[in-house]
Amino acid sequence: MSQTALILLQRVEHLGQMGDLVHVKPGYARNFLLPQGKALRATEANKKRFETERAQLEAQNLKKREEAERLAERMDDLSVIVIRQASDSGSLYGSVTTRDIAVAATSAGLTIARHQVVLAHPIKSLGLTEARIVLHPEVSIPLIVNVARSEEEAERQARGEVVGVEEKDDNILGDLQAENAAEEAAEAEAAATTEEDKK
Repeated sequence: MSQTALILLQRVEHLGQMGDLVHVKPGYARNFLLPQGKALRATEANKKRFETERAQLEAQNLKKREEAERLAERMDDLSVIVIRQASDSGSLYGSVTTRDIAVAATSAGLTIARHQVVLAHPIKSLGLTEARIVLHPEVSIPLIVNVARSEEEAERQARGEVVGVEEKDDNILGDLQAENAAEEAAEAEAAATTEEDKK
């Protein structure tokens, strides 16, 4: 399959650093890297243009990175609460998306877009999950996403208390143990009555 040659204008995760000549699939170049201004086609004219503007681009990149680092220091230990409906087993009706997290982070004081939120996997159950906010291609901060049914449940989860599924599992185990004990007592009583009847 054909590859498109590009010059990166900024660091792109899993691809390369500013100024690198990379070869990517045409769709990735056409739909993501070029429209977002992250790269230029690697033509001779663009190579010359990049070399003349390189110092300016590196200075802009350095300034943006410093701003992102200052913001990251202020937003250390950021966490957000997302209230969702869930089943008794703790599974969500739907999932928490990057858009939901971006909205929650914005209301917590950090204005971000959904494309800045990176999730390892979709959030489909109650509990605490870690996401990553990309402030700059070289700067990202961790974000704790607290998914709960209510504000009170979120506060309990934040304190480290186990809520939701585990509580119900404990209750089920306690109920089963109580039933087993009752059955054993009934069997012992029945055995005692049959012994008395034999006498």
